[in-house]
Amino acid sequence: MELIIFLAIGALAGFAAGLFGVGGGLIIVPLLYVVFTQMGYDPEVVMHLALGTSLATIIVTSISSLMAHNKNGAVIWPVFKNLTPGLVIGSFFGAGIAGLLSREHLQLIIGVFVIWVAYQMFMGAKKVIDQNKVLPSATKQVFAGTGIGVASAIFGIGGGSLTVPYLNHHGVVMQKAVGTSAACGLPIAIAGALGFMLFGMKEQINVPNSIGFVHIYAFLGISAMSFFTAKLGAKVAHALSPQMLKKCFAVLLLFVGCFFLFKGLI
Repeated sequence: MELIIFLAIGALAGFAAGLFGVGGGLIIVPLLYVVFTQMGYDPEVVMHLALGTSLATIIVTSISSLMAHNKNGAVIWPVFKNLTPGLVIGSFFGAGIAGLLSREHLQLIIGVFVIWVAYQMFMGAKKVIDQNKVLPSATKQVFAGTGIGVASAIFGIGGGSLTVPYLNHHGVVMQKAVGTSAACGLPIAIAGALGFMLFGMKEQINVPNSIGFVHIYAFLGISAMSFFTAKLGAKVAHALSPQMLKKCFAVLLLFVGCFFLFKGLI
């Protein structure tokens, strides 16, 4: 039954990864939180375990989503190259910061942040992207990548919630912002998952079938299914208008944000 649940989560997460360029974390984290809680794991480590496992699965979903978006010419590789050093450094240390926070604080922080991003994206759907804008210098992109990496590890996501709006703000159309974000999810996920493994092992948590804050069975089940459904999501993304894509993205974020805000307050 657990394997079926993990496969179902993977199917949903993979589709979201391809559609929104978010790595699937916004689907994986709340669902894993519920599943791990029902499995009777220590409440104090359930949130951290969901975040670490989410980042591990995003390694696979990002590769699948990246390949699909790249076929459509939607990945801006020079931007990916500039952001990556900061993404790696930020994501690793972000995992360490998350390990120091209580589950309640993590839930509240994630809830408020995600709702804010949902609002920004929904309002942005009404705006026309100024394609005459120029992206910041390579140095500024490295610093931006560091901030995105730190936040992404704390939130257990592939960075799409930050990378997509960041690129949109600097004149990149939605499809290319999503495609580039999918590529950026890979270095974030690798560094973040390693961080959660190491910091979890340091704390010597007692969770079966896990390495640090990464649950191995959940990782395998979710990854196996999400690799295929991410490609389907990427195809759908290129069939929708940028405005519709932004609105769908915002609605998804709003539901997730409200979920974590509610859990953090009770």
